[in-house]
Amino acid sequence: MRHALWLLAALAVPVGPIARADEAPPLSPARTANEAGLVDIRTLAPDIAEDIKYAGSDNFVGAPVDGYLAPACLLLKPAAEALAHVEHELHAQHQRLKLYDCYRPARAVAHFVRWAGDLSDQRTKAAHYPELDKRALLGDYIAPVSGHSRGATVDLTLEQCDARDTHCSPLDMGTDFDYFGTRANTESPQVTATQHANRERLRAAMEAGGFRNYAMEWWHYTLTPEPTPRQIFDVPVH
Repeated sequence: MRHALWLLAALAVPVGPIARADEAPPLSPARTANEAGLVDIRTLAPDIAEDIKYAGSDNFVGAPVDGYLAPACLLLKPAAEALAHVEHELHAQHQRLKLYDCYRPARAVAHFVRWAGDLSDQRTKAAHYPELDKRALLGDYIAPVSGHSRGATVDLTLEQCDARDTHCSPLDMGTDFDYFGTRANTESPQVTATQHANRERLRAAMEAGGFRNYAMEWWHYTLTPEPTPRQIFDVPVH
């Protein structure tokens, strides 16, 4: 997603002195995407595929998430440019990216935390955490601060298109997006050889563009180094 607080240890990115993992980074005073320096990826990659999950109800919360006023992918300009380059390079192989989430407002993360604390709401258990007790999600999978709120992290998959690039289908990655469990780990031994190979294809394409995978989630990538590693945003997505 990712909801893990700060993620820097998992990403192993040397960015110099940072706040402790239990300290929230400062919130930007920006009130609009323009003030925050966030751009819509489609201004750079007009045909990129999107299925922005948190703008609708097809997600682990089961409802539109706070802060998502439109199904759009916003990113800081350096991250958007890097992602557009990855998309362009994939076209030569008749492949493309499909985006599930990009910049995530801090208020959306707060919505996740409230949902995780409501143990009576089990509507999405079968699809998103079938092997876990919901009480295990808060802390292990959902934390009060997300790297997505820094504007350089994306959740996505890889699609294979036909020879004319007319019809594209997502590759089988072994789990759906936002599956809570070890099978979603990028190197999970629980997936088939084909599913693992598909994850590696995605990782190779993203790493070539300067993005690094979060090992707990095959879909989660962050541009490294991040443009704003010590600041989060809360402007709405629209």
